[in-house]
Amino acid sequence: MPRLATTVVGSYPQPDWLVDRSRLAKGVPRVRQRDIWRVAEPFLEQAQDDATILAIHELEQAGIDVITDGEIRRESYSNRFATALEGVDVDNPGVIRDRNGNETRVPRVVGRIVRTRPVELRDMEFLRRHTRRPAKITLPGPFTLAQQARNEAYRDVEALAMDFAAAVNAEARDLARAGADVIQLDEPWLRNDPEAAGRFAVVAINRALEGLTVPTAIHLCFGYAAVVRHQKPTGYSFL
Repeated sequence: MPRLATTVVGSYPQPDWLVDRSRLAKGVPRVRQRDIWRVAEPFLEQAQDDATILAIHELEQAGIDVITDGEIRRESYSNRFATALEGVDVDNPGVIRDRNGNETRVPRVVGRIVRTRPVELRDMEFLRRHTRRPAKITLPGPFTLAQQARNEAYRDVEALAMDFAAAVNAEARDLARAGADVIQLDEPWLRNDPEAAGRFAVVAINRALEGLTVPTAIHLCFGYAAVVRHQKPTGYSFL
């Protein structure tokens, strides 16, 4: 791997023949939103695979050193993993206010968070088969997962974040064994609640990365310049 390797944050534009952009434009889904897909079962998985191969090839042709699968099969960066865990009532989402103060549906935690099966393993194996370059896969971080949930089971959000961290860690270990050269945690909510982040985010993130021997990374979202055209922040002052 080059000393100054190039990569992407994780996601890559999904083709219009695969997703309905008008539905995605309404907001980042925190729970499953299967109606964004234009291709119906039983052909959806094959279509997602085809689009993923196209994304991998385009990244390689662009000269990117560390390749992702473009997160083509995901409806958002976090919702598939969050709703695949035991302890989440997937049929009855909760409601919280998002970063903009709007009500949004989120995973409702009704019991202990436990990872009972791999979630992104097939995606990692697919990526590994289709590129010879170093491969990176992303997972939602435990702090963000806890902030994006309706907690109806834990005494406090810190305890919830630590069980999310254990689930992320189990997933990350499987992904490393499957050939991930880099594992990245997406933690955009660190900038939204710096007081809570200061209390327990680092501890939760360290737990999520515990025991990993491959390089790791943290992504802190800074906003969307195409959407937010004024009042841009000048830095992460709390860091």
